[in-house]
Amino acid sequence: MSNKTPVYGGQALLEGVMFGGKDHTVTAIRRNDDSIEYYYAKKEKKPLLQKLKKIPFLRGNIALIESAGIGAKHMQFSGDRYDVSPGEEEENVQEMSKLQMILGVAVVGVLSFLFGKFVFTLVPVFIAELFKTWIPDKTGQILLETVIKLILLFAYLYFISMMPIIKRVFQYHGAEHKVINCYENGLDLTVENVQKQSRLHYRCGSSFILFTVIVGMFVYFFFPTDPLWLRVVIRVLLIPVVIGISFEVLQATNAVREVPVLKYLGYPGLWLQLLTTKEPKDDMVEVSIASFKKLHEVEKNPEIAKVLHHD
Repeated sequence: MSNKTPVYGGQALLEGVMFGGKDHTVTAIRRNDDSIEYYYAKKEKKPLLQKLKKIPFLRGNIALIESAGIGAKHMQFSGDRYDVSPGEEEENVQEMSKLQMILGVAVVGVLSFLFGKFVFTLVPVFIAELFKTWIPDKTGQILLETVIKLILLFAYLYFISMMPIIKRVFQYHGAEHKVINCYENGLDLTVENVQKQSRLHYRCGSSFILFTVIVGMFVYFFFPTDPLWLRVVIRVLLIPVVIGISFEVLQATNAVREVPVLKYLGYPGLWLQLLTTKEPKDDMVEVSIASFKKLHEVEKNPEIAKVLHHD
């Protein structure tokens, strides 16, 4: 990818995809009548946050908070507009779809990342403490804590991926990555070209989640694990530190992805994406392409946004 090529991010939603650029975000979703519906939200530029985003190790936390705010609007839109398929019991399906959206859709985005980070940070601490009799030393406890985190993360992703609605979200996640890869490779955005691309991408939020586990393990070695109450407090206080470092690691692995040997630094995150992305169908790719192209239209002519759904 050329250094002059604009950087775009995305997020998989219920029956759709959101793409965001420097100033604008656009979602495209597929309705039951096969039509495509759009939603637009402008990125608010707050001077203080813009300054903070330039500070290494702090900018990751700011970017996460900003993404959570904008992502919430797009997920709310996709949830509100979600169609029940013919033959399904509307009341039950809608109730389950909302629950599943909360549990699963935000995994590939950032809306519930902080809540999930607290859960996946603290639960392993208490489980590891149960093995204190057999693994009393600090190094052993931290390694055990990390292994438990990985097991919980992989198990969670595996089991929610078995839900039909989440499987489709993960397919849209794959479609999002394929479109970004196609664009960054300088190819025309056609279904055929996009489907030839990898469903994995170095900048994915899934990779970020895994890096927080790995980075956290190394950071924890500099702090005590006893007594338990202190360990819990330290883990909570270190969450923004771990997030900040992990963001820089994610950026670094993306920067060296074309460099022999160094490109393998990002492979653990790509491997996790094998769980959080699935191969999309052609109609899903069409929606992803439509979202990306509509974003480009809005960037060239912001007036177009006025005819799209927006707040």
